[in-house]
Amino acid sequence: MTMISVPDVPAIELGEQEKAPGKASWGWTIGVAAVGAGLVTFVNVTAAIYLYRGVNDLKAMEARLDQLGQFEQRIGARIDTVNNGFQSRFETLDRQLQTNFGQINGSTARLEQGAPAAAEAEMPRAPEPPALAATALAEASAAEGAGEPDAPRMFKRKVAPPGPNPSYQRIEQSDGKVYYKKIN
Repeated sequence: MTMISVPDVPAIELGEQEKAPGKASWGWTIGVAAVGAGLVTFVNVTAAIYLYRGVNDLKAMEARLDQLGQFEQRIGARIDTVNNGFQSRFETLDRQLQTNFGQINGSTARLEQGAPAAAEAEMPRAPEPPALAATALAEASAAEGAGEPDAPRMFKRKVAPPGPNPSYQRIEQSDGKVYYKKIN
């Protein structure tokens, strides 16, 4: 094979290709794809982190709501207990009032018939609490010995005995609000 060489023309190397002026290279295309994939990966990781935090916050909220339900049940049980105590006290007071009204109605009926109240035997009374029985007897014996025998008896106001130590302390502020503080 003969080779013709022209000294003015540059030699062509077979390994190198000419680039077309409007065509992008493979390196640029791979770079753009890598940047796009990195951006999508960053958005996915950020969304996963926020989703994980949201799920944890939701679990914490559910736990607190469960505690709130248990607290509501405990408060309801205590309110029922207090309500039952007040109800029994009201029933006791109602029975005592009905007994007292019956005694007053009986006394007025006897007075209307003309029988003197002092000449009759003492009318039965409602049962007194044991704590007041001793003080009421002492007051009655002092009143019998001190006054005239024919003088009508005056009704005296009964004082309730002090109850057991309360488990709550009542605090009233200057603006009129009342708070109860638990005493342990």
